[in-house]
Amino acid sequence: MNLEVHGASGTETPHLPEAELERLLLAGRAAVPEESTTHADRVRTAEAALKWAQDTFGEQVTVASSMGDEVLVHLAGTTAPGIEVFFLDTGYHFAETLETRDAFEVLAPIKLVTVTPQLTVAEQDEKYGPKLHDRDPNACCAMRKVEPMERTLAAKSAWVTGMRRVDAPTRTDIEIIGIDHKRGMIKINPIAAWTDEDVTQFVKDNYVYENPLREQGYTSIGCAPCTRATKPGEDPRAGRWAGKAKTECGLHT
Repeated sequence: MNLEVHGASGTETPHLPEAELERLLLAGRAAVPEESTTHADRVRTAEAALKWAQDTFGEQVTVASSMGDEVLVHLAGTTAPGIEVFFLDTGYHFAETLETRDAFEVLAPIKLVTVTPQLTVAEQDEKYGPKLHDRDPNACCAMRKVEPMERTLAAKSAWVTGMRRVDAPTRTDIEIIGIDHKRGMIKINPIAAWTDEDVTQFVKDNYVYENPLREQGYTSIGCAPCTRATKPGEDPRAGRWAGKAKTECGLHT
């Protein structure tokens, strides 16, 4: 069932002490195979990271998905059945992205949770003026992405992302098992070491359902007003906030 979460959060758990974070970090790295140069080994590493996350944290771990990271959602369902996956419905998503969310709710054995901002788009327009995303994209992201995510993570001890090192220059140093010092949590990036070729091969081998926008040239998928298809040879994230001095929405910074 697709649960929906609106407004304020429920009971929050305190951030984990630094000593406990370090203990969990070492345990995670011991449980997850070292990175390898082969596609099969990188898949096994991702599966081991997800299995460790579920076994260690249970309901205290959640997977963040924009439904533009289809491989991660597929892996989560097949490797850690029943794991929570939360989707931030900003109110600005492409119809294809919402269709992808609904498809995975049926196709994958996951607990899908849809999280929404405190203000609807109409309420935000009334308070801050229409098309805030054009005038101040950072403020728009803060209200429609960052706040709902922080509210969701406040009740967790660990979270999983689909970040990869090849995504952007700002992501080249991400670890498979790491510490989110800002939030006092463990952060797991199962496919951090995957190349674009790894993603393509995994999709082909496992018949992964893909966001239909892929066929329209969208290599990185965000909110409709701030995302365009990329051109051949462009950086995969060139279509995000094109023409603006912005490369991240704030979820990972």
